[in-house]
Amino acid sequence: MRISSLPYIDEHTTDIAAGVDDVWRSLGRTLDRSFSRPGAAGYARLVGCPDRTAAGPRPLAEGSTFPGFRVVAAVPGRELILEGSHRFSSYALIFRLEHVGPYHSRLRAESRAVFPGRAGGLYRRLVIGTGGHAIGMRRLLSAIRDRAE
Repeated sequence: MRISSLPYIDEHTTDIAAGVDDVWRSLGRTLDRSFSRPGAAGYARLVGCPDRTAAGPRPLAEGSTFPGFRVVAAVPGRELILEGSHRFSSYALIFRLEHVGPYHSRLRAESRAVFPGRAGGLYRRLVIGTGGHAIGMRRLLSAIRDRAE
């Protein structure tokens, strides 16, 4: 899958009162914790994700996986790119980290996805159209921020 070919869905941003190294560690730990819970693994199995378990290097690096996602690029303190797929969608989450000032960072989370076919269209309406994806992303960024600060 070419991430650049996936349609843009949205981007969420949060400012964090912590340095980029602290935010980077918080990002990896929060993703690992959030997506490695039993419910996430069950959901990944249900929708047919190829990556259904946490595996690979920790802290997160290229080749690391957790339910629903595989790390395809990791530049510590700058960028983490995740991709995944299942029966209804192929998708990517791109986290970009910026140094804003002393003990001040900005974290951006860009979502891209394609939802092929009728089932994909219905899935898109359920996940994106209801606002569930946006709520989940805001919660995830809040958890990363809270852990880093």
